[in-house]
Amino acid sequence: MTCSSVEFPVRVLAWFDQWGRKDLPWQQNVTPYRVWVSEIMLQQTQVSTVIPYFLRFMDSFPTLADLAEAPLEDVLHHWTGLGYYARARNLHAAAQQAVRDHGGDLPDTVEMLEALPGIGRSTAGAIVSLGFGRRAVILDGNVKRVLARHQALAGDPARSEVLRRFWQVAEDFTPAARANHYNQAMMDLGATLCTRSRPACERCPLAANCQALAQGNPVAYPQKVRRQAAPTRSARWLLLHDGAGRVWLQERPPSGLWGGLWSFPELSLDAPAPEGVDLPDFLHVFSHFRLQVHPRLVRVSHLPALSAVNEASGRWVTLRSLPALGFPAPVQQLLHRLPDHLE
Repeated sequence: MTCSSVEFPVRVLAWFDQWGRKDLPWQQNVTPYRVWVSEIMLQQTQVSTVIPYFLRFMDSFPTLADLAEAPLEDVLHHWTGLGYYARARNLHAAAQQAVRDHGGDLPDTVEMLEALPGIGRSTAGAIVSLGFGRRAVILDGNVKRVLARHQALAGDPARSEVLRRFWQVAEDFTPAARANHYNQAMMDLGATLCTRSRPACERCPLAANCQALAQGNPVAYPQKVRRQAAPTRSARWLLLHDGAGRVWLQERPPSGLWGGLWSFPELSLDAPAPEGVDLPDFLHVFSHFRLQVHPRLVRVSHLPALSAVNEASGRWVTLRSLPALGFPAPVQQLLHRLPDHLE
């Protein structure tokens, strides 16, 4: 026995009224802009991690106009440590486009929102429903998991034909009234009860009709094709310092890995490198590969003539008073530890 498209949202909303999250920072003083920023930050990032970043971001860029007018490096600085930096670049570009094309406000339709950089169909639906209070459908990772298990939806949702089925189910279940609360509830269910592993089925309002639970193995859904193990790459980072508490950093190209952020000159392990002190290597994990970093501390009186050292895109920075630049998380961590190695 399955839930009807009427009964399903009734159960979800009843659960939300009693148990749903209602005190998150972006749920206070709700505006489409605050919803948008939170939704972008929450992509592939846990709520507990996002909260302090969101609060700092709103303090510095309280309105869409403030974000559009800010220098990109200031936006990236506020994103340092949050990862997936293309989100920040797209957020900044979308704010500028909204100022240019929409009078400084976010548009209020899914179609027009999708035309902005970095806003996909589900994010656009969240902005319309949570920000503007109108019916729109969402299908983020949490919602996919709830629907896949409740309906025992077969197939990998990364495949387009399977994803179309997911969207159709999401469309069928999204109610006309209180779509904002329903969408928030579905995200909450996936985040707090219908989790990837060890779901709390005994507390789920949909358990009585959950087909995956009836099959005895809810964690088998969503069904995903087994991916190959992520490859590991290696790189040497040159930590060039002048012996006076300054280190050389370079701005990375605007696109690609860590685009627009500031980092150390990078060499392959088999490339010639100046002599120095090798610090402990470490592994940094990305979604699609793993990077084994080999930092080498090199004292210099002038910049070495290496192709990896780009004087035009770099600058000396003082470790004890770092400028407000955007740094990848492992770079920031190294910068904070470096003074101990230089003393």
